Amino acid sequence: MSGSAAGQRRLGDVLLGRHMTIGLAITAILLGLATFVLLAGGSPLGPTRPGQIVAVVLANAGVLLLLAASLATRLVRIWAERRRGSAGARLHVRLVLLFGVVAVVPALVVGAFAAIFFNLGIQAWFSDRVRTTLEASLVASRAWLDQHRDEIRVDALAMAADLNRAAQVYLPANHAAFERSLATQAIIRNLTEALVVDTQLGQVVAQAGFVSGGVVELPSPWALEQLRSGEVAVIPGDADARVRAMALLDTHPEMVLMIGRPLDAGILEHLRRTELAFQEYDTLDRNRDSLQVTFALVFACAALLVLLAAVLVGVVFANQLARPISRLISAAERVRAGDLSTRVEEGTADDELASLTRAFNRMTSQLSAQRGELMEAYRQIDERRRFTETVLAGVSAGVVGLDAEARINLPNRSASELLGIDLDAGIGLPLARVVPEFAELIAEAASAPERPRTAEIPIGPPSRRRTLIARIGAEMQQGRVAGYVLTFDDITELQSAQRKAAWADVARRIAHEIKNPLTPIQLSAERLKRKYLKEIGTDPDTFRSLTDTIVRQVGDIGRMVDEFSAFARMPQPVIRPENLGTVLREALVLQQAAHPEIAYEVAIPDPAPHVPLDRRLIGQALTNLLQNAADAIAMRPRGADEGGGRIAIRLEEAGEDWAVVVEDDGLGLPAGEERARLTEPYVTHKAKGTGLGLAIVKKIMEDHGGRLALEDRAEGPGARAVLILPQDAAAAGRREEVGLGLGRVGHGA
Repeated sequence: MSGSAAGQRRLGDVLLGRHMTIGLAITAILLGLATFVLLAGGSPLGPTRPGQIVAVVLANAGVLLLLAASLATRLVRIWAERRRGSAGARLHVRLVLLFGVVAVVPALVVGAFAAIFFNLGIQAWFSDRVRTTLEASLVASRAWLDQHRDEIRVDALAMAADLNRAAQVYLPANHAAFERSLATQAIIRNLTEALVVDTQLGQVVAQAGFVSGGVVELPSPWALEQLRSGEVAVIPGDADARVRAMALLDTHPEMVLMIGRPLDAGILEHLRRTELAFQEYDTLDRNRDSLQVTFALVFACAALLVLLAAVLVGVVFANQLARPISRLISAAERVRAGDLSTRVEEGTADDELASLTRAFNRMTSQLSAQRGELMEAYRQIDERRRFTETVLAGVSAGVVGLDAEARINLPNRSASELLGIDLDAGIGLPLARVVPEFAELIAEAASAPERPRTAEIPIGPPSRRRTLIARIGAEMQQGRVAGYVLTFDDITELQSAQRKAAWADVARRIAHEIKNPLTPIQLSAERLKRKYLKEIGTDPDTFRSLTDTIVRQVGDIGRMVDEFSAFARMPQPVIRPENLGTVLREALVLQQAAHPEIAYEVAIPDPAPHVPLDRRLIGQALTNLLQNAADAIAMRPRGADEGGGRIAIRLEEAGEDWAVVVEDDGLGLPAGEERARLTEPYVTHKAKGTGLGLAIVKKIMEDHGGRLALEDRAEGPGARAVLILPQDAAAAGRREEVGLGLGRVGHGA
């Protein structure tokens, strides 16, 4: 019994040996190739002997049994280790399953697809369409030959008729003339050979063209019989690539016309190959079932041998990988628990797993030494990050950190608020793509990063255009750009305040310099008119017209100077709660009386809201807007619309504020940059405007903590002006203080 057990163990060791496994795998692959070659020779594609097939089948069976025994032994040992709960046994099982699946699934998939595609290929090869195509090629080739035979048959009949007439004229006296007639007929019909034979004497009467070898073949008995029955005899000439025909002449003694024409040898060869190809195809089609069985057997044998060999090799490699990997897994679990002093036995092998083990030991040593340093560095970085975020969050200006490619890296909250874009969502994107207005400034900074760049950037649509003062500087490290820092702030209100302060100073000077001489000029013109009008005897009307013009123009200049003075000395508003509906109706009464041709549409809620405002200044602002609307209607092109125009006035809520909306169907607002500058002093698109109306309105609204919005009318041509007033006095006071502060900054500038 002990000897039997020892023999079984030795047999198991032999079957489980690495060299034995590799030898079996190589033998299986070679045997699969041999089977394929042998079965391919035994298919309809080639002959083979039955004894060879029997030998290959027995060899396949033997190798398959050895492969199955070796594989079963290994799987039993792996399962036993799994049941005992050995270290790394589950990993071992998973590796075996992985290698097995990797080996089995591709083999099955390839085998299935090979069988499917082979069957589909067989069906495609022997489909009705292929057969029809081959038959059509065969028919076309034969039709070509038949066409040439028909053509030479027609030529023989026509030529015989012509020669019958020539024979009556020239024979028997003039054989030379008859032969020339024959040559002419041959040339006309593109014949290479033509001769007339006396059937009784067996002699050539006349010939033309090239007669091969100078030997004349007399008509055969079957040809003479066909000729005497009144038909044309076509002689097969496939061997020498010619087509020939015979026709009986109506002469005494009996003569036969023999003509010939060469055929294209290449086409005849193609015709022969087409015949052979069709015969081979027909033979293969009849043997289709045996062909499919043969290839199926080839696929089955080769796939089974290669499959078992692949699975067995996979199991061997799984065993080689499982043990050292199991040790590494155990050590990694201890490292995960925090024991960085763990080490794995390296062994004496010099392969990848041994290198991995040594690298693992070096890694744990370095981790143990560097963990303390990393924790300290992380603590410092975290403190700096919190400090930076705190500083940036408290800055009112926009700050955006960019990387070396000008991509958004670290924006603060103020930057998103100033741009009206969530820059945090655009982190990683180029700033020039998110905010195209900064593209030129970024390009300038990238071209010369050694010095910072500053620029004023207009942003926003023309109706709400804002100006940002932006500065960008590059962070240099070792002569290369490591990133950029972009800072910007909104200076729209500051610029507006500066411009207003400058224009107010100009207005004061104009009012002072121009208004003083206006009164003496007007009084002098009126005195001239009263004193000298009666003394002028010639053309008194012209004198009266000129003096009236002086007085009228002085009055116009005076009113303009009054507007300058009013803009320069805008009083501070005295804000108290007022009925906004009443203020609106008071301003409307004057305009309705001044422009009775315009239809006014009024929508004021009842009761009207009480809003903190300066009654006189808001009335002036409403009067300016209504006057602008009436002027826009008057400026419409002639024939643009019938009637005197329409102005709609509405009082409606706008969130927590109140909005006074004035709409007209007049000329409308200008487009582009001119619209954004309409509220600046001395900017107008009217022929006789001073450009102060909307500037005064905007100043009044800023003093009240509100704002002025200019838009296009929603339906049809025209403009829409909106005065937005805060509903509570506290908000108005806060906004008024902001406006006064900006005004003081402007005056200081």
